[in-house]
Amino acid sequence: MKLTHHHDLARFKRLGLTLSSKLTQTLSLCLGLGLVAFTCSAANDTSAIARGAYLMKIGDCVACHTAVGGRELSGGLPFETPFGAVYSTNITSDKDTGIGKYSYEEFFDAMHHGVGINGNLYPAMPYTSYSLLTDQDTKAIYAYLMNTKPIKQANLDNDVSFPFNMRFGLKAWNLVAHDAKEFTPKEDKSERWNRGNYLVNALGHCAECHTPRDSLFAMEPDKHFQGAIIEGLEASNITSAELNRQNWTHDDLKSLFTEGYSRKGTVFGGMYPVVYHSFSHLTDKDMFAVNSYLLDTDKKIEAKALTFNGHQPKLPGYNLYMGYCAGCHGQNGEGRPNVAPAMAGNSTLDKASPHNVVAVMLKGIKSQHYNTTTSFYAMPAYADQLNDEQLRDLTNYLRVTWSPQPGDLDLNTIKDLKEVIFEHD
Repeated sequence: MKLTHHHDLARFKRLGLTLSSKLTQTLSLCLGLGLVAFTCSAANDTSAIARGAYLMKIGDCVACHTAVGGRELSGGLPFETPFGAVYSTNITSDKDTGIGKYSYEEFFDAMHHGVGINGNLYPAMPYTSYSLLTDQDTKAIYAYLMNTKPIKQANLDNDVSFPFNMRFGLKAWNLVAHDAKEFTPKEDKSERWNRGNYLVNALGHCAECHTPRDSLFAMEPDKHFQGAIIEGLEASNITSAELNRQNWTHDDLKSLFTEGYSRKGTVFGGMYPVVYHSFSHLTDKDMFAVNSYLLDTDKKIEAKALTFNGHQPKLPGYNLYMGYCAGCHGQNGEGRPNVAPAMAGNSTLDKASPHNVVAVMLKGIKSQHYNTTTSFYAMPAYADQLNDEQLRDLTNYLRVTWSPQPGDLDLNTIKDLKEVIFEHD
């Protein structure tokens, strides 16, 4: 049996396999020396550290491991799950409260298998996607993290209900729901498409939010990227079929991922920190690769005219639009730069589900700032101002005026949507 990685010996032990005492000592010595050699070289490898810094940005580690108002990478951000709140941890190089004591082998197991030095990790840490990372990239990320400024900040205790707070159950979950394997390029696709696939699915871990989950809270592989409800908002369907139906172009996606805005609308909710901290830092080459993968083509896509079907003043939603929306979004839905996006061609309106249209009217959108030239005002919440009939009429009006979707929502649909939107409030 051939041992090919320095973390193989520990994997044998975890799997319950035994080796002779003499062979174990020999392997431990040889593999241990290799580990020490790697750890020392990684700590001083400036190219690996620089590469790790870039990979960390694309992996969106700052957004998840930094609490609101907290110090970068020191943890404390809560993630609401059906089983309770899980808090992100301190991943600075501090040896007492961070990951400064982690060997590369231990770091690899956390990233690829969801097993930390204190036991199994909750899959709120997206190791189910990070397991696709190459060994080279995992080493680069490790090198960067071991060279971050150590911040001494104790991790918060998770607020997970019984029996889900018993972590040994995660071992069984991993056996059923996690297939740890390194990324494999598809031979029938271009090099650019495969690079985008890797960036989106491994580093970007986009499927973690944009893919529905089953009763075990595992991603459903046959519904990859078909959308899911996250804390009251819908992480959109981002399959290539849906993006092409909505006429997203390479330029649209580049604009959205760079500045949070495009002719197809803006990002909001959990996508704002993803764009701000992560995808806006993609190199031009990687940005094109990501967009080629998402659109499933390297070729240029021609932008079509944005949908505006004309106003229908006799519809009950017309006066509501003019009274509540036109001041920021424009009389004809043209939008206002650095204030509010256009309604014409807006992808949120052009979705089969009206979930996010209703959600943003009820809960509003926080202000967003990207750079010195691109910011957006906060959108107020209208939960206390619009009743169910008005929500129905306004949503229907928006859809029939600025999208090809029908305006056939009824009151029962509105009530059902409100229940899901406010479920965790």
